[in-house]
Amino acid sequence: MKIIHLANHAQSIGNGIVNVMIDLACMQACAGHDVTVASAGGGFESLLARHGVRHVLLSQSPRPSRLPGMVAGFRQLVAQYDPDVVHAHMMTGALIARLSALRRRYVLITTVHNEFQRTATLMRVGDHVVAVSDAVALAMARRGIPQARLSVVRNGTIGTPRLAGIPVPAAPRLAHPCVVTVSGMYERKGIGDLLHAFALLRKSVPDAVLYLVGDGPDRPALEALAQQLGVAGHAHFEGFVADPRAYLAQADVFALASHYEAAGLVLCEARETGRAIVATRVGGIPEMLDGGEAGLLVPPHDPVTLSETLGLLLTDRAAHAALAARATQNLDTFGVQRVSDGYLSIYERTLASCQPRRFAAIATRDSSVPAIGAATLAVPDALNKH
Repeated sequence: MKIIHLANHAQSIGNGIVNVMIDLACMQACAGHDVTVASAGGGFESLLARHGVRHVLLSQSPRPSRLPGMVAGFRQLVAQYDPDVVHAHMMTGALIARLSALRRRYVLITTVHNEFQRTATLMRVGDHVVAVSDAVALAMARRGIPQARLSVVRNGTIGTPRLAGIPVPAAPRLAHPCVVTVSGMYERKGIGDLLHAFALLRKSVPDAVLYLVGDGPDRPALEALAQQLGVAGHAHFEGFVADPRAYLAQADVFALASHYEAAGLVLCEARETGRAIVATRVGGIPEMLDGGEAGLLVPPHDPVTLSETLGLLLTDRAAHAALAARATQNLDTFGVQRVSDGYLSIYERTLASCQPRRFAAIATRDSSVPAIGAATLAVPDALNKH
């Protein structure tokens, strides 16, 4: 198959959507398919080239005023490579691919990586829509996407080509006992809850240390919160780390306190290193932790329960060892090969079901796909922040 993946960028900045796309493109090229990634570029071009994936520069801006130029660029791309499948991972690419042709030879696959945004509904423009967890699929079904056009391919990072052959980098030696989180510094990631929980934890485990690996716009406010809670000297903001495996390997407990989480890749990474994990029971997190078998689940927005659970694992060696052992079980479920195979199967099924109309005019309105016109594009974030 000829496959084009669309995303706003291909930067190595810890963006889970981009990481999934890069893994998928590399695995599909290794399987013998003709694969192109079209984006504004970033740090993954050399990796893509090593796996036989071409990278093409294609601006995908969130500004509707740039839509005509983006559509023109996409049409040139399609004319040059004549894809069988266009796979859009972000809203901008999905709308460009849908708007660019009333007559098209390709099928459009869209993946909903984050359903908490209102505009995720626009991903329904795909001929088939893929959710990254059962939780996301249920949310999208409630938004009106028919079951016949909706599938689930759960995220996975085991065997990722992004890290193949790369040794675990050196990192500062962490103090112990320690809790580690790897997360963007956003309010929705629950970092504030984790800081409150850590302040409570230090009352029962006074030598505990917290390492926060990641960056984001809310970091200054979160650093100020650590000061207010009196834990600034023990809560270390490490900033963005491209390869956080060394931090994960040294963690006594890995914590993810998200308020929303479709299917966090970092949970696969923490499981692969055999960490004892505590995470919130939201979105796709329970699925990533085998329903709580591979990690302890706590309610979101609940620093007290989070603190108590962290304290249990830092003080009860037997409970810690048992949970860490369970984390490494059933990891094949989260392999990148399974992810690639799942998507290829969806491509084939969608091509087969859409074959009669691949060379015919495609109506702009039907019973399952909304019209895409001026009214839709008038939504302020229709080409949103992805």
